[in-house]
Amino acid sequence: MNDALLKDFQALVGKDNVMESEADRFSYAYDAAVLEPVLPGLVVRPQSREVLGKIVKLCNEHGLPLTVRGSGTNLSGGVIPSKGGVVVLTNALNKIIEINEADLYAVVEPGVITAKFAAEVAARGLFYPPDPGSQAVSTLGGNVAENAGGLRGLKYGVTKDYVMGVDFFDVDGEIVKSGSRTVKCVTGLNLAGLMVGSEGTLGVFEKLILKLTPPPLAAKAMMAIFDDVNKASETVAAIIAAKIVPATLEFMDNFTIRTVEDFAHAGLPVDAKALLLIEVDGHPGQVADEAEKVETICKRLGATRIQVAKDAEERNKVWEARRAALSALARVSPTTVLEDATVPRSQIPAMMHALEGIAGKYKLTIGTFGHAGDGNLHPTILTDRRNTEEWHRVEAAIDEIFDVALSLGGTLSGEHGIGLAKSKYMEKETSRATILYSRRLKKALDPKGILNPGKIIGE
Repeated sequence: MNDALLKDFQALVGKDNVMESEADRFSYAYDAAVLEPVLPGLVVRPQSREVLGKIVKLCNEHGLPLTVRGSGTNLSGGVIPSKGGVVVLTNALNKIIEINEADLYAVVEPGVITAKFAAEVAARGLFYPPDPGSQAVSTLGGNVAENAGGLRGLKYGVTKDYVMGVDFFDVDGEIVKSGSRTVKCVTGLNLAGLMVGSEGTLGVFEKLILKLTPPPLAAKAMMAIFDDVNKASETVAAIIAAKIVPATLEFMDNFTIRTVEDFAHAGLPVDAKALLLIEVDGHPGQVADEAEKVETICKRLGATRIQVAKDAEERNKVWEARRAALSALARVSPTTVLEDATVPRSQIPAMMHALEGIAGKYKLTIGTFGHAGDGNLHPTILTDRRNTEEWHRVEAAIDEIFDVALSLGGTLSGEHGIGLAKSKYMEKETSRATILYSRRLKKALDPKGILNPGKIIGE
């Protein structure tokens, strides 16, 4: 990057907020996906939304690739920058602008940490349901860009279901306003919907309007323990078929149970072949009724034991252990490949059977956990990328996992996004016309192709 352009960025954000050394830039060359890092040309940290818009404009004027980065927890290469491009950090844009208790919405900057926002909302007696596993560090801007899910997605939906509006900068640094603070809004094109899940390829978020809800009045959490994986997966399908929608319905196989227990010491049954973590919530009467029905279904389909949380402390201990599943598995091998192929809920037993076969076929260790209630499983391959022969088997296994998921009527990604990691598979799920249509849309909105190039639909 030439000196004149460097000085332009320094003038916008201040010298302290421009990172130009190779060591500093390398910290932003990768995300949580297992992909090669790419060194950006510059990293900048704007202190205001106004300056953010000016950075976008400056990048476009000079044809500089621009990648917006929150906390970098992305699992599909969504924030891996283009070589020599500019990484824009949002962690200084972390203000909760408004929490409106009367009209049940909030207005936030994109760099607000998800868990901190949820806690602030809860302190006002309200509820923000989306709860991605990375919520302790991930940002709301990143959640919207990836349409993040989480444990409560089964009953409460995912991030897109709580986005009322997105104000964003176009490539010229001009503000585009979408959505509103009202419950209903059909003014103009659904640009907010277009931004959700766009992974920074169509605009740069300036602020977000998010829907809030009243919290449930009661909840009951339980752990159903099984001596057979198939019994557990069939129970998932049976609960949904009984027209019961728990707040959470999570699955863990034996390998994951043992690994998590060794990490978190939460009292998980390490001899279980599989377990389901289930929580029902709502009105106290509804909770009691649904919990009883869920217990009956679990027992009928082969649960050897059902453990109901005695209090909030016991409940939280188990849920925190579940949230630690990826961290626990990541300690086992040098390389952890976490996938999120998702199938219709009735196909969970078939998907679990297929994963067992794939692990055996390619001689790989695969620990599986995830949001079984909404069909979103996380087969996690534990490997060492430095072992070239084994890595080839890993790549073949990933291809087969996606093929099986699609054959069962599923999707490439339930919540992690496409990014760079899955863009080559996109046509398998959609069509060639879908890719070309998306590229024409991208070209119209971003003629120079500066916004997070290569993500989702390739170059």
